Amino acid sequence: MDVKIEPSWKTTLNDEFTQPYFAQIVHFLKTEKMAGKTIYPPGPLIFNAFEQTPFDKVKVVLLGQDPYHGAGQAHGLCFSVQKGITPPPSLINIYKEIKSDIGITIPSTQGNLSSWAQQGVLLLNATLTVRANEPNSHSKIGWTVFTDAVIRKISELKTGVVFLLWGRFAQEKQILIDETKHYVLKAAHPSPFSADKGFFGCKHFSKTNDLLIQQGKDPIDWNIETPADL
Repeated sequence: MDVKIEPSWKTTLNDEFTQPYFAQIVHFLKTEKMAGKTIYPPGPLIFNAFEQTPFDKVKVVLLGQDPYHGAGQAHGLCFSVQKGITPPPSLINIYKEIKSDIGITIPSTQGNLSSWAQQGVLLLNATLTVRANEPNSHSKIGWTVFTDAVIRKISELKTGVVFLLWGRFAQEKQILIDETKHYVLKAAHPSPFSADKGFFGCKHFSKTNDLLIQQGKDPIDWNIETPADL
């Protein structure tokens, strides 16, 4: 199966693309499209997280659950929205924590996190597609098998990666990570329903950079570039 994905990931994940479950994902998506369903993100952006952050560049993994299901929002990076789209509440809370933690103010009109991805932050949703206006509608079609394999490969083949696990769903993936080789930072989800219960004050942005610097790696510039630059 010729999956359109960044070359280093295609090599790393080659075995997954030949598995029956992956063929079933492709068949499901084709069936949805033939039935006239709108799927987000658009086809060319389904593997955008991998395109923006090649395997050999991964320094940090931030795990989300499901793509945004509104028009024009999702573009294959968790928590991120396309330029010109107002940042959702969870992303605004992420900005608040960045300001509290490291003093950076990010304009509430900007929501494209591509600049993070290009520095080595893999912005990975556990499910890579969703039906328009139906959250979690593709959560059972096999994507989590694939993204669990992504996490395992990172854990197995790399060292010193910082995994940011926000909320219960993300924290359930901790068992896939070899913590003798990697770092796991856990906090509540930045959603307005839970941010006050342990996300605010987690200081994950400064902690991540401290861990990277300790390894001689470049820290992440958590500023967001203006949409015109992306």
